[in-house]
Amino acid sequence: MDIAAKIRADFPTLEARDGRKPVIYFDNACQTLRPRQVIETIQRYYQEFPACSGRSMHRMAAEVTREVDQARERVAKFLNAGRKEEIIFTRNTTEGVNLIASTLNWKTGDVILVSDKEHNSNLIPWQMVAKRHGAILRIVRTCEDNTFDMEAFEQALKAGPVRLVAMGYTSNLDGVTIPAAEIIKRAHRQGALVFLDAAQTVPHQRVNVRALDVDFLAFSGHKMLGPSGTGVLYGKYRLLEQLEPFLVGGDTVSTSTYDSCQFLPPPEKFEAGLQDYAGIMGLAAAVQYLQSIGYEAIEKQERMLNEFLSEGLEEIPGVRIIGPSDPRLRGGIISFYVEGIDHHRIALMLDQMANIAVRSGQHCVHSWFNARGVIGSVRASVYVYNTLEEAKLFLDSLIKIRKVL
Repeated sequence: MDIAAKIRADFPTLEARDGRKPVIYFDNACQTLRPRQVIETIQRYYQEFPACSGRSMHRMAAEVTREVDQARERVAKFLNAGRKEEIIFTRNTTEGVNLIASTLNWKTGDVILVSDKEHNSNLIPWQMVAKRHGAILRIVRTCEDNTFDMEAFEQALKAGPVRLVAMGYTSNLDGVTIPAAEIIKRAHRQGALVFLDAAQTVPHQRVNVRALDVDFLAFSGHKMLGPSGTGVLYGKYRLLEQLEPFLVGGDTVSTSTYDSCQFLPPPEKFEAGLQDYAGIMGLAAAVQYLQSIGYEAIEKQERMLNEFLSEGLEEIPGVRIIGPSDPRLRGGIISFYVEGIDHHRIALMLDQMANIAVRSGQHCVHSWFNARGVIGSVRASVYVYNTLEEAKLFLDSLIKIRKVL
């Protein structure tokens, strides 16, 4: 029995209901489904101790405080962070990016390097930094097949003075993972800090922040079996201490007067106001679930499905797959377009004909599509609970659509 067969019963969304076929969920790069273990953890907060953390002395508040502290500890160990205080709970990756963009002490002429296929969340914040502070945003072009061009990166580094390298660890466009360890090593050699957008990495492969020596890294709960509205920003503690708070107010200070305040140390000074305690608990439950499956099983399932889907897509007339030809380099993502056919129409017909959920459009990477004159694509993204049978139905449905369009 493969891993998908073992765990599918944990996901209520995959059950048939209302007389419809069970959904074939191939939109995992947008957000994954949630297992019962995560859903039940969230329900437990609201049913048993729906109170504030750290603000009250009663039993329920103490339980919430304990759960949040344990969640922070679990995430820290999950990433191999040096200490739990290096974990800041956010709403998503986007908030983590904006926190760094808003709190680094920018100077006129600081250079920021990004790749040419960044998600808007790792592009627009740096555009705003350039506009507000006189920083310079430089684009590092990828190779012809969308893989990372180390030579182009090295040239951009040496053109200096680079303050920050901000890269998507794994692309949501094509699933390609960059050689992060080597990028970080070279960036540090030139005195630059490194931020990694790991939203599409943490759900699919093991991330060790200390082995990478990365300065900052962010990811979202909703892409890794966790609740919507949850995320994590990791930062080296000495760097977090140097940053000014992003949002301020309750729970960020130890005391205040009418004209001053005393901020708490990280992570508290970055977690303003009442937090999503149920979500934080659910995020910890998602981490525990992923650890129980193991990344080896996740990567094996995704590789098998991507190879099968890629081989089938290549046989359909007019289909063009975005990214490298080797599916092993594209993780669980297969982005493609069919020449002369509207990508949204394909996605809609897959949904209506076979209850297959995919993404269509420019996937928040408008800059890449606009630069190449590509209107958009269909993105099928698989995860550990997806099966070979679902992949076959997907290909069969696409062949039928291709015949009528």
